[in-house]
Amino acid sequence: MRLFHRFAEDSAMFDDEHLVSVAGLVPVMALAEQTGLTSMLADKVCVASPRIKSGAANPAAKLATLIAGMCAGADSIDDIDLLRSGGCRQLFNGVYAPSTVGTLLREFTFGHGKQLESVLRAHLLALIARADLLPGVDTRCFVDIDSLLRPVYGHRKQGASYGHTKIAGKQILRKGLSPLAATISTDHAAPVVAGMRLRAGKTGSGKGAASMVTAAISTARSAGATGEIVVRGDSAYGTRKVVRATLGAGARFSVVLTKNTAVSRAIVAIGDGAWTPVKYPGAVRDPDTGEWISDAEVAEISYTAFASTKDATTARLIVRRVRDARYPDALFPVWRYHPFFTNSTEPVAAADITHRRHAVIETVFADLIDGPLAHIPSGKFGANSAWVLCAGIAHNLLRAAGVLAGGNHGRARAATLRRKVVNVAARLARPQRRPVLHLPSHWPWADAWLTLWRNTIGYTPPQPVAI
Repeated sequence: MRLFHRFAEDSAMFDDEHLVSVAGLVPVMALAEQTGLTSMLADKVCVASPRIKSGAANPAAKLATLIAGMCAGADSIDDIDLLRSGGCRQLFNGVYAPSTVGTLLREFTFGHGKQLESVLRAHLLALIARADLLPGVDTRCFVDIDSLLRPVYGHRKQGASYGHTKIAGKQILRKGLSPLAATISTDHAAPVVAGMRLRAGKTGSGKGAASMVTAAISTARSAGATGEIVVRGDSAYGTRKVVRATLGAGARFSVVLTKNTAVSRAIVAIGDGAWTPVKYPGAVRDPDTGEWISDAEVAEISYTAFASTKDATTARLIVRRVRDARYPDALFPVWRYHPFFTNSTEPVAAADITHRRHAVIETVFADLIDGPLAHIPSGKFGANSAWVLCAGIAHNLLRAAGVLAGGNHGRARAATLRRKVVNVAARLARPQRRPVLHLPSHWPWADAWLTLWRNTIGYTPPQPVAI
């Protein structure tokens, strides 16, 4: 590709008052208004005793500005200035400066974070009612819980401390903050954020997990989950508190247990004839029998977890074993064992596949890290807690916008939605005082953009029936 024109040094000017770079925010924020985001923020978030009185004024509009900026790709407070450039002032009302938004976030405490978490859950339910965000939720849905460690730098980050994280399969000690997240997904839908909570970097992964699981199951029930709910987690969440909370909420669990002598004895007790080959990377079908020829096998055995406590639970211990790649030429196979504990009624191979799909929560983390959580911006822990929750709200809003855009956009990554739908340049015109957006011709994803436009701008909410 080559340049078509010869440009001079003064051939580029930032002087167009009617050009916007984020035209896709118009239908996205229309969707936010239709689902009551601003009114929820106004009703639920209140800073009663601010240190700076002007900073706590109009929190709903300021938080909506932040969420809109995150939908457009903001990963720092200064990036919100994008919404005050060009024709954005004529498209959006009540856009606040980054410094004003930052002042509000620094007023946030733990209680304000709980208020914002309530907004996240209520807005998620409104989005589910507005768009088909969780198809199949009435049959079966999954609540996944996990945490990540986001690195921070400098000496003034409240709550920052050294914690363990795994990178490329190796445990690494790094300084950071640790958000805990719970997501809801189905067999046919990408995960949405049901709850988030920021914690210190050194906090154990499972701290606060039981209460978050209970809240996420309640949210799933409110979203229409009348069928089976399966809670999935890794070894940090294979605790009696999480299992007790899951059973108390009427859901099923599929969690990894920390390896100990009791688990090891149960694995040894599995007979050689109980192992069944399963589909695994590199597996092939036997042309004669049609069975899988694989380096992975699964088996199950009854197991009582937490036997010495009042929460003793008897269920299935399903074990997947994989040949250890470090010993390819061993005379006898050397296995690595991966057990998980579940009260699922699925066949053993299907239960193993269901549990392994817990990794879907990592796609949410990847979206957040590639967007709002690329940085943890503030030195105040309360401000960063609010930032994390706003990131969750923005993620759900983009997910709903993708569903309304149709096609594969319902499962697309947030970065893909920003590139194809949100960050589209347009010129605002007003022929006969009627606002019109002129977008690039031959835009490859024009059909999806217009589908989202018609499903939001042209949407008429159902009217109540007169009695």
